Amino acid sequence: MSPTIKVLLAEDQSMVREALAALLGLEDDIEVVAQVARGDEVLQAAREHAVDVALLDIEMPGATGIEAAALLHEELPSVKLVVLTTFGRPGYLRSAMESGADAFLVKDAPAAQLAEAVRKVLAGERVIDPTLAAAALAEGANPLTDREREVLRAAEDGSTNAELAATLHLSQGTVRNYLSTAIQKLAVRNRAEAVRIAREKGWL
Repeated sequence: MSPTIKVLLAEDQSMVREALAALLGLEDDIEVVAQVARGDEVLQAAREHAVDVALLDIEMPGATGIEAAALLHEELPSVKLVVLTTFGRPGYLRSAMESGADAFLVKDAPAAQLAEAVRKVLAGERVIDPTLAAAALAEGANPLTDREREVLRAAEDGSTNAELAATLHLSQGTVRNYLSTAIQKLAVRNRAEAVRIAREKGWL
């Protein structure tokens, strides 16, 4: 009999996490050996429990699943990474793959499909939700630079240019230029729309 696959489950919603753990626990060859609710707890838990596969939700406090994936990929490269999302945003798929993820699936996929993805990534395969893959190809690359994304993220709470400049240690003119360029690239009228569109596409 093949050895049990040890899985770490990182998901901040306890009901979802427990449901996923219960479903995976029904598989003979898979055991959920660790559960965390924060992205910044992933690395330590993966180390402590010597996991084979980490299932990572994108939206988590402490660190996103994509940030956690990048850290795991760097620190524990033998751990296979499966990123789960509620939102089928094409930009998330590209970011997840760039961070070293081996699989990218939506949370409402059937449990059998998730279990099969765990087995496949351990065997060295890549698993990507086909609908998301097609959407990501159609969408193209994120047009925003790192700095433009940083300024848009900071502007999400409605901060003024002066406040953004102070927070990001930039001049007000530089902040204005970054916002203006982002607005142009996204073909919208103002910063609020730019933030909304970039967030919807998974580019922030």
